[in-house]
Amino acid sequence: MLGENFVYFFTVQGFFVGIIFGILKSFDAEGLLVYTFFITTFFYLFAHIIVAFYFRTITAKAYFFPKDEHELDLDIFVKEINKREKLIDSVCKITKAAVKINAQEMPGQKS
Repeated sequence: MLGENFVYFFTVQGFFVGIIFGILKSFDAEGLLVYTFFITTFFYLFAHIIVAFYFRTITAKAYFFPKDEHELDLDIFVKEINKREKLIDSVCKITKAAVKINAQEMPGQKS
């Protein structure tokens, strides 16, 4: 789950907990709104703290990157691209030559 989605999910959870707590503890609409607002705000800030600590611990870990394998794959891709470029260049030359031949007047034709 993305950090942003976790914050949204936790904030909605806090909103519903705030409504339930407000209904149980308050006797007027103002108390319900105050309880709901403060509990939702607490859940929102708490979710941000959790996400911050999570990403701090994730980025601190070192991981293995298979550099040699990636370099070999990239070399293969470069060779394939060069082959295709040569093929396209030869096709372009053939096409230009054909257009040039077709553009010339044939003997015995009137323009």
